[in-house]
Amino acid sequence: MAGSDNPLRGFRIGRQDLRFVGEGLQRPECILAERDGSLWVADARGGVMRIGPDGAQTLIAQTADPHFASTADLARRFTQGTLPNGLAFARNGDILIANFGTDRLEVMTRDGRSRTLHDSIDGRPIGKVNFVLRDSRDRLWITVSTRIVNWMEAVRPGLADGYIALADEKGLRIVADGLRFTNEVRLDAREEWLYAVETCGRCITRFRVGADGALSGREIFGPADFGPGGFPDGCAFDAFGNLWVTLIMAERLIALTPEGEVLTIFDDGRPEAIAALEAAYQAGNAGPEHMMATRSEVAPWMASITFGGTDLRTAYIGTLFGERIPFFTSPVPGLPMVHWNER
Repeated sequence: MAGSDNPLRGFRIGRQDLRFVGEGLQRPECILAERDGSLWVADARGGVMRIGPDGAQTLIAQTADPHFASTADLARRFTQGTLPNGLAFARNGDILIANFGTDRLEVMTRDGRSRTLHDSIDGRPIGKVNFVLRDSRDRLWITVSTRIVNWMEAVRPGLADGYIALADEKGLRIVADGLRFTNEVRLDAREEWLYAVETCGRCITRFRVGADGALSGREIFGPADFGPGGFPDGCAFDAFGNLWVTLIMAERLIALTPEGEVLTIFDDGRPEAIAALEAAYQAGNAGPEHMMATRSEVAPWMASITFGGTDLRTAYIGTLFGERIPFFTSPVPGLPMVHWNER
């Protein structure tokens, strides 16, 4: 693929190009799109919001599945501290939830019955579970941002206690460690490479995927540092092979070409606030006041990008502070996720 043929070259959008779907959403960080036009959106109330093709909304809140509720703790875990973050569809249509509040990987039926799949690894608490991705072999790739209980203490340069775990027929095991606040991961079209967002590394790292799920050949893809305020959060491939990336506190949407070149798609950042955050971050004392000041108005804290619509050309932006979902038309379709043709 020649770089000059890239359909994203020269493509940019502004606020005027955004449309919106949904209302009254709470922390719509991750979005799953189905072929029929339905959207399934992580919701801070504990569960997901389904937005139908007609725009009708249904909040599906997590409840403990009575079949598995053999202890009081199991019932409590779905009513205290739940914060759904990354989502993926299981093959049967259930929703896999990386719960950033309970520090567990959970699975929820479409009527809300939930149970825990994993809450520990190697006999220890699993840590701050951030994202989950299912591949074509039904393996689950799980990211843990940090092992620190108070995750805000992990937002600093130099700390590399995040990891990637793999759940398959052999069980759950760590396949990559020493990552700097691991966030979303994606597989390329042939599932030969796994691309991982290192939020506090401010870069994208990729690994070659072995037949047994082992990861090797770790390398940085694209810039070694996205620069001031350039903390990546979410990512997704399009059909051409571009990796779209949200820079959450820079309020910027970029794409990395197959050659690793940065193309800016949308920039809604606040330069003064970003500069103040950068200074505090480099000094090791970045706090909520520095981070919150960077929020934009239309897509506050861009956290993820999802392709949907019948032709996969509708790009939805997930945010941490929005109450609705911005979307726009992409010149290139997204790479179909593994669930796209299953239901």
